[in-house]
Amino acid sequence: MSLTTAAARILRWTGVLLGLMALSACGFHLKQAAPLPYHSIYTNINLDTVAGANLQRIILANSPETKFVPQRNQADVYLHQISESENLRQLSIDAEGRVEEYELSLEFTFELLDRAGRILLPPTTLQRIRELPYNERIVQAKESEIAHTFVDMRNSLSTQILRRISAPDVLAAYNNAAEQPMGTMPDDSPAQLDRANRLGSPSQLTH
Repeated sequence: MSLTTAAARILRWTGVLLGLMALSACGFHLKQAAPLPYHSIYTNINLDTVAGANLQRIILANSPETKFVPQRNQADVYLHQISESENLRQLSIDAEGRVEEYELSLEFTFELLDRAGRILLPPTTLQRIRELPYNERIVQAKESEIAHTFVDMRNSLSTQILRRISAPDVLAAYNNAAEQPMGTMPDDSPAQLDRANRLGSPSQLTH
């Protein structure tokens, strides 16, 4: 793959990201996602990151009456990020032992609780996987493309998160919260929030 082709890939992913943000900002409404019945959401997801801000935009575009609040005790529901992991592994090598393709995978686990700690959506894991060609002569360009790809994968997960928290079973659980089982309210200490808010730095290529 030439450097020009690699640059074109990077520009393409950047365009996808900017386009998604623009659509969200302009009132983009996600198909098959119902407006949320809860008026306020608290989350330990870092909304100051690109992926976190995109999740917030998608939810607000779909449900304008819903607000994000800074304190858990102010919220109708708690969107709790349990864990996130990203992985980069060699998918194929050539006859000389050089990497030809990488596999990128992203896993995100979360749950939704009501104000009292009742479980509206039990721990749920979402996963995205992408394959990416590799050329060792343009490592820097490939590392940038990998970083952009992980951002795109997180943005794709945002739409899945919205679909799950607006699914009929979750909305029914919210409307009948008194009948739902109690969960354990997560620790929101500064140290725990710091760990949960780290979305991970771009993985480095190995040779």
